Amino acid sequence: MAGFHVSVPHALGHEAALVRVQKFLDDVRENYAAHMSDVRGQWNGNRLEFGFSATGLPVQGTLVVDDAAVHVSGPLPLAALLFRGKIEQTIRQELEKLLS
Repeated sequence: MAGFHVSVPHALGHEAALVRVQKFLDDVRENYAAHMSDVRGQWNGNRLEFGFSATGLPVQGTLVVDDAAVHVSGPLPLAALLFRGKIEQTIRQELEKLLS
């Protein structure tokens, strides 16, 4: 299965980046509740395994915060492959705003 992958560098250090990402994900869950369902996530240190459904499509993946970058990746359902570029662009833009 094809997927998506985005890496966004930062100069915040591991802990500061992790705090920002965790707060951002809480905000996304709250602000987009009408567009997402079955939202789940489990942190294991600096790694988040996540999943949700958006417009009926299941999305899952992994988000990793390290000392110099945040990496988000996962498989995409076949129906979403046409939108892979837009999905990656949106993730990149949101992370760049968050981590600047």
